[in-house]
Amino acid sequence: MYLQLERGVSPETSRSYQSDLQQFVAHIRHISDTKEVPPPDGIDSLHIRSYLKSLSDQGLKKPSLARKLACLKSFFRFLVEDGRLTRNPASTVRSPRQGTRLPTVLTKDEANTLLDAPAPREWLDLRNHAMLETLYASGARVSELVGLNWEDVDLEARSIRLRGKGKKERMVPIGTVAADAILEFQRHLPHKTKIPKSGMPKQLVPRSGSHPLFVNVRGGRLTTRSVERMMKQQTEQRFNKTVTPHTLRHSFATHLLDEGADLRAIQELLGHASLATTQKYTHVATDQLMAVYDRAHPRSGSSHSTPPEGDPRKR
Repeated sequence: MYLQLERGVSPETSRSYQSDLQQFVAHIRHISDTKEVPPPDGIDSLHIRSYLKSLSDQGLKKPSLARKLACLKSFFRFLVEDGRLTRNPASTVRSPRQGTRLPTVLTKDEANTLLDAPAPREWLDLRNHAMLETLYASGARVSELVGLNWEDVDLEARSIRLRGKGKKERMVPIGTVAADAILEFQRHLPHKTKIPKSGMPKQLVPRSGSHPLFVNVRGGRLTTRSVERMMKQQTEQRFNKTVTPHTLRHSFATHLLDEGADLRAIQELLGHASLATTQKYTHVATDQLMAVYDRAHPRSGSSHSTPPEGDPRKR
């Protein structure tokens, strides 16, 4: 409750932290001679380093190790602030050094291939298509997508209100294509939440303030895992890379940058607190530019480049 109420983290993050703490407790019990877990003031940095080494030996990658450590630092910091501990045993444990890992993105052609699939016929297909269009049009996190309510969508203005990390809200545009996809999905919705038949409004009229925009077959709010499973089904046979909802978020930012969008504007659209987080997309754009150069320029030195007609290297 502290994480959600005081720090404003998402339910998914809260569940991840709970799972991480349970895993840490299980490790401490496993290495204890008495198989008992000591009280919080009996935990020291050696316990934490032992836990991280155990995870590393199991093949856990550095980003995941860093997240596990962040969970422990946050937990013990809370105990110190609450007066239950006088020191944070995790504060002296350094996070694993991570190399620069560039995000996976779709090319513009791949994004069009995904979104220009055969016209959906069933309402579930229309829903899935509307979600894909919304993810790519807005750069939303999957948790923000499933958190959308009816009153968060203004189809006339072609914009949506997203609730990001720390309960921060932002308005982002979605464009005509995504707005039309949402409206088409709502027209075919079989539940009682359909748009009224009397006249076709320019924007959705919410039935209630908390009614979800994207719903499951029972009319309830979708989960992030449901959307992730849907994307896997839609993409695993069509692309030679793993495509997740976050891939569309990365693609959204990279394609905007490719077209000359200002980095700070992209930061606002993505809801990043720090510009440094957004700057990784400059590396992606540069990598893509170099790949195009290597393929296309006759003197790039790449074996994949094709000499132009008349070039003596073709003889």
